[in-house]
Amino acid sequence: MLSKSLYNLFLFLYSCGIRVVAIANPKARKWILGRRNIFDTINEQRSTSNEQPIWMHCASLGEFEQGRPLLEALRSQNPKVKIVLTFFSPSGYEVMKDYRGADHVFYLPMDSPVNAKKFLDAVNPSLVLWVKYEYWFYYLAEIKKRNIPVLLISGIFRKKQPFFKWYGEIWRKMLESFTHFFVQNTESQQLLSTIGFTENVSLNGDTRFDRVLEIADHFTAVPGIAEFCGNSQVIVAGSTWEEDEIELLHFVNVHKQVKFIIAPHEIDKANLKDVKEEFPDSIFYSELNNEQRTTDSGQPNVLIVDNIGMLSRLYKYATVAYVGGGYGADGVHNVLEAAVYSKPVVFGPVYEKFDEATGLINAGGAVSIDGGPVKLENILNNLLQDEAARKKMGEAAQQFVNENAGASKKIIQFIQEKRLLTS
Repeated sequence: MLSKSLYNLFLFLYSCGIRVVAIANPKARKWILGRRNIFDTINEQRSTSNEQPIWMHCASLGEFEQGRPLLEALRSQNPKVKIVLTFFSPSGYEVMKDYRGADHVFYLPMDSPVNAKKFLDAVNPSLVLWVKYEYWFYYLAEIKKRNIPVLLISGIFRKKQPFFKWYGEIWRKMLESFTHFFVQNTESQQLLSTIGFTENVSLNGDTRFDRVLEIADHFTAVPGIAEFCGNSQVIVAGSTWEEDEIELLHFVNVHKQVKFIIAPHEIDKANLKDVKEEFPDSIFYSELNNEQRTTDSGQPNVLIVDNIGMLSRLYKYATVAYVGGGYGADGVHNVLEAAVYSKPVVFGPVYEKFDEATGLINAGGAVSIDGGPVKLENILNNLLQDEAARKKMGEAAQQFVNENAGASKKIIQFIQEKRLLTS
């Protein structure tokens, strides 16, 4: 089939392209090095295990956070079950490679007939959990061939995807491997019905609601943050890109009485250097306990977070939360991490493909800004000065999260009813 030839061409070009990019790109280099001798690693770790584990695949860190509440609930209810977790991207693997909730964490070998067979021979899963998206033809075909149940978790489909195009035969073929689709919204459910998937599709919502509630319920203080904030109002800007930082810069410069915590999405040395230059009156979190942290004007009012893993807790300290990504092509990042703490949420104009962001706006818990730094300043000033409006908006945000929780529980119930676990 033509679409299969195009798919194989894509795999070839991707493999070649990433090797070229890896010359200058550290992330791409990790992608390659992490897969070097990958089957030796997998076979060595799995050689003494005869159990059939649950295998969860996530494209990157964001998808893992969607799958995590389900994975941990399954482990809690079935302590003896083994879990294999795979990632395609270094952004997920490098952060979660030591994750104790899984017995094994691997990079997923590049898709091919040989790799798919070798991987499934080595892992031998009894159940596969595929989170949100990123479909690999040969893996899914081999899963189907072996009659292994595979569930799509927090799936989301859009009309522009190849499944729904004239050339999408191979993509539709991939979907035939799935035992059941748990989708986030009605649009996804309706789109799947147009290509013949109706009986095995459930409108289930987004498991990220469960995850952020779990994080909030088990909140632990971030060392040094309360001391940095003091009695000041605080704006926490999470997962920011350069476009977000440019929008924020004016407000930061003219509101020295407000404390700012900025957590860039990329924390490589080059980007952190750029962010520091943008906000010269700032300090890195890693320097926070240094007694020499004052500047000529006194203590800095900007804290730049130069590590990974604390953003979801940092929003707790916010008077107002700003979520980055809304000025880039990929769109806004996870707004729920802030909303769960009853914080009013502000973000840029690119959010339409994220149901949770649209829903949060409709619920009255968030506002999108499209008008430059002055418009942003007006919104932030209004929220900081009007306590009643800020409280109302924050309460609406948390209520939105609470009302949409429970997706993980429904999936577990399905797994139990269908007896999909062998241990």
